[in-house]
Amino acid sequence: MSVEKKPAEGKELQRIKIKYGVPEKLYSCHTALIGGYVVEGHVPADIIKRLLSERPPIAGIAVPGMPEGSPGMEGPDPQPYEVFAFEKSGKFWSYARIDPRRQ
Repeated sequence: MSVEKKPAEGKELQRIKIKYGVPEKLYSCHTALIGGYVVEGHVPADIIKRLLSERPPIAGIAVPGMPEGSPGMEGPDPQPYEVFAFEKSGKFWSYARIDPRRQ
């Protein structure tokens, strides 16, 4: 798999989130376009692989904020967190629940 990195910050990053339908309640610090989907935030690789394998009719998935225990946010007190699926309409729902204490 190849990756093309195009850094964006501030208003440019917000325009990308809006263009691809990321609901504001799901915003995080990273936005990626992978296989036709938006991946927002610290989403575990196995969940991205599941998304690409299942190919559901959604705009993308997101981990809002920066939960301790998510990839890149390891710490002494990891907590369970949710990965949400979302549509461009703004509708979102739970796609996966992650408990890093059990991994």
